[in-house]
Amino acid sequence: MNFINLGKDNSIFNKFIAEIRAVNIQQDSMRFRRNCERMGEIMSYEISKQLTYQKAIITTPLGSSNINLSTNKIVLATILRAGLPLHQGFLNYFDGAENGFIGAYRKTASDHSFTIETDYLACPNIDNKTVILSDPMLASGESIVVALEVLKKRGTPEHIHIAVLIASQIGVDYVLKKLPKNVTLWVGAVDNELNANSYIVPGLGDAGDLAFGEKV
Repeated sequence: MNFINLGKDNSIFNKFIAEIRAVNIQQDSMRFRRNCERMGEIMSYEISKQLTYQKAIITTPLGSSNINLSTNKIVLATILRAGLPLHQGFLNYFDGAENGFIGAYRKTASDHSFTIETDYLACPNIDNKTVILSDPMLASGESIVVALEVLKKRGTPEHIHIAVLIASQIGVDYVLKKLPKNVTLWVGAVDNELNANSYIVPGLGDAGDLAFGEKV
C-alpha cells in the first residue's frame, strides 16, 4: 500500500488546508464547501498522474494531434454526508466517472466506545475499475476500512485511491496495516493527536456540520 502526503510540499493546496482549519473562516459554510471542492480538484490532478494512458489521435479543424489519454474506468465513491463537497471536486475533473455513495455513522455505546455502522450503498459494479474513495477526515481509520468492505459487494477493483484532507497519525497507521497492496492513501495533512472521543486534534471540527449545518 502506498502513502502520499500532499501537505509535505509547498503549494496552493496549503492555503485551502489553512482555511478549512481556521475558525474565523470555516464558519462560512459556502467557503468551506468550496475549499473542500477545490482540494478535490487538486487531488484529482495528482491522482491522474498514476493512471494508465495510451496514445489517441484528435482531429482538429486544421488537422490532427496526438495526445495520451487515460484508459481507466473510474468510480468515484464517498461517505455521506461530509464527503459530498470533496467528491464534487473529483467529479469536476473526472466528469465521465461513475459514482458510488455509502451511508456510514458512529454508533456509540454507553461506555463511549463506538462501532461504524453502514445503512446505505448506491454504487455500480467496480470489477477491474479504479475506485477513488474520498472522505475529508481520517480519524481512527475504521470508517474507511468499513466503507471498503461494503464496496466489495460491488466487485473487485483494479486499484483503490483513498483521498482524505486531514488524517490522524493513528488513523494512517491503522489503514496502512489493514488495507491491501492495491491501495494508495492520499492525505492533505497529518495530525499527531487523536483524543478520547476519536476526534483529530487540532483537526478542524466536524466536517459534515461545517459543510451542511449541525445534525439534530
